[in-house]
Amino acid sequence: MTDPSFWDDQTTAQRVINEVNGLKEYVHTLEKHEETLENLEVSLELVKEEDDKELRADLEEEVGQLNEHLNTFEINILLDEPYDKNNAILELHPGAGGTESQDWASMLLRMYTRWAEERGFKVNTMDYLPGDEAGVKSVTLNIQGHNAYGYLKAEKGIHRLVRISPFDSSGRRHTSFASCEVMPEFNDEVEIEVRSEDLKVDTYRASGAGGQHVNTTDSAVRITHVPTNTIVTCQSERSQIKNREQAMKMLKSKLYQQEIERQQRELDEIRGEQKEIGWGSQIRSYVFHPYSMVKDHRTNKEVGNVNAVMDGELDPFIDAYLRSKLS
Repeated sequence: MTDPSFWDDQTTAQRVINEVNGLKEYVHTLEKHEETLENLEVSLELVKEEDDKELRADLEEEVGQLNEHLNTFEINILLDEPYDKNNAILELHPGAGGTESQDWASMLLRMYTRWAEERGFKVNTMDYLPGDEAGVKSVTLNIQGHNAYGYLKAEKGIHRLVRISPFDSSGRRHTSFASCEVMPEFNDEVEIEVRSEDLKVDTYRASGAGGQHVNTTDSAVRITHVPTNTIVTCQSERSQIKNREQAMKMLKSKLYQQEIERQQRELDEIRGEQKEIGWGSQIRSYVFHPYSMVKDHRTNKEVGNVNAVMDGELDPFIDAYLRSKLS
């Protein structure tokens, strides 16, 4: 960064600065934990000398808090795959079931938005297609923050809901599904060749829930990558040019993800592994009735407070998944 030519390439310079800031945060957090540990050691000596029950209770609480913070810090350090530090592009799509599954997709949208905001991440809605009666038909979020993709890659898959449907006048129990796709957002980190002749670009009028989401010009952009039939849309900006830039980033991310999945399928075939891809292969179940529980089928992690999870308390599942991949 002290090189006189550092700012010649603004994009690369910004990427380096972001990486440095992330590393500085690690160091700052470690120093903070070391300081806390030293204070706890002093408190422990006082407890041994005075046998103060109130001081002991305070010490136990602070040790528990430090343990939680160290668990989070450890996961941050272990997120060292090539694009873990990137922003994330998250897409939600309801399964079959009409209004019921579209409402479930909107519940997941709220859950991920709350989780991200609690972490201090910025959430930008890149595309939003409302449901016919309730919920959403599809939504694409750009979640910006250090390690956003590293965390959210744990959420990729099918999510299953079991509840008494508010849309069923008979009060019957319904099962709904929604898919969550997660990709790292790329700027210029990877070279993905996208030929202009392979693209079909359409523009249309932005739509949304109303207010600032509705535009009066054809600013929204839909790009189709013809060879793979990959489609991306963006309507978050009022400028068609900016929406096209964002859509191209999304397209590159999708094409990269497809290549990774293709390589994984080849490896699975070599190993003889057969993984069913479909609505029956859910990664997590959210049960509201006849009991309250959220269970991740990959790690067997269970949480009894389903409402807390729907309010964004996803860290136990993300933590368990990431540790399972590292072990």
